[in-house]
Amino acid sequence: MKSFDVVIVGAGHGGAQTAALLRQNGFGESVAIIGDERELPYERPPLSKEYLSGEKGFERILIRPAGFWRERSVDMLLGRRVAAVDPVGRALTLDDGEAVGYGRLVWAAGGAPRRLSCPGHELGGIHTIRTRADIDRLQAELPGVDRVVIVGGGYIGLEAAAVLVKRGKRVTVLEAQDRVLARVAGEALSRFFEAQHRAHGVDLRLNAVLSELEGGEGRVTGVRLADGSRIACDMVVAGIGIVPAVAPLIAAGARGGNGVEVDAQCRTSLPDIFAIGDCALHANPFADGAWIRVESVQNANDQAAVVARVLTGGDACYRSVPWFWSNQYDLKLQTVGLSAGHDATVLRGDPATGGFTLIYLRQGRVIALDCVNATRDYVQGKALVVGQSLASPALLADPGIPLKQLAAAPAQVA
Repeated sequence: MKSFDVVIVGAGHGGAQTAALLRQNGFGESVAIIGDERELPYERPPLSKEYLSGEKGFERILIRPAGFWRERSVDMLLGRRVAAVDPVGRALTLDDGEAVGYGRLVWAAGGAPRRLSCPGHELGGIHTIRTRADIDRLQAELPGVDRVVIVGGGYIGLEAAAVLVKRGKRVTVLEAQDRVLARVAGEALSRFFEAQHRAHGVDLRLNAVLSELEGGEGRVTGVRLADGSRIACDMVVAGIGIVPAVAPLIAAGARGGNGVEVDAQCRTSLPDIFAIGDCALHANPFADGAWIRVESVQNANDQAAVVARVLTGGDACYRSVPWFWSNQYDLKLQTVGLSAGHDATVLRGDPATGGFTLIYLRQGRVIALDCVNATRDYVQGKALVVGQSLASPALLADPGIPLKQLAAAPAQVA
């Protein structure tokens, strides 16, 4: 049985960053990464943006070139999937039956895209966006596609819509809720992006519940909604979230459900097993201690830094403020903090100019910012969120006052 001092399951951002930081921190023992794709670790956000659009080839989205991993003696076990975890014997069983031993285990497996389950879900021409292979399959079909239906009005769905419209496709977006980005943004930002997509020709439908996928000769030809209406299409793209890849850990006795529970050092309830990234369910200080999963590169990288430090004898706890970004058309959205539970919103700037910031408050304190083409606000406003600062809405709304000035000043609550 092969055995390594540290085994990392997952070759995404979190797994790659853990391995790189272990070596950077002086860890001299054996390290292996197990990944279910055959590719070296690569960036995921460009998949629905620059890679889908063709602006970046695959080599440009690799996290590190092949030589980086060879020089640092990181073994890559790629195209392999973990089927079972034995926390007593400290061993993994892979999908081909091979066993791999570990001293300490870092679970960075992320998740699989949630798939459509309505009648017709097995038809050809139905796609998800999670891996390079997903995009390659989608792109291979695009030349013969005119009409695309995207199910889901979150980041992935809207980013894909923006790219496909620019590629000359007729795009319909179906969102089951009454606004897009409902899980991650306030209503004002949702309405802004709805207007932007419609202005670019997207047929955006809210409160639209998919009931059936229709097809002919084994391929999707249309979607049927719960209200009985039908939309003809040549392709369907599902952007309806992920299912965290934690089943082997839960079967081995780890606490969890919608993800695997971890403490502030990213330890699971199983001995010497850590979990990071999209699949790690943690009590987040920027969500009032609520147990959440944060699906972002920032979260994966910052949790990787905590684990790498702990594994090399240091002391670290995860307390990083969440941040996200999205590129749609000529709009760059940068978000810092979590706006859920806000009781007031301050508009800074003018949406008509294409550059503005929405500042979210709870009981007078700044808890999050959504910055659209307003990078300076994003950079300077982070301190307000980290400090959950008290600030006057009137001062926050004045674009002539730099946010760094408010972050440095005594609280102004008038």
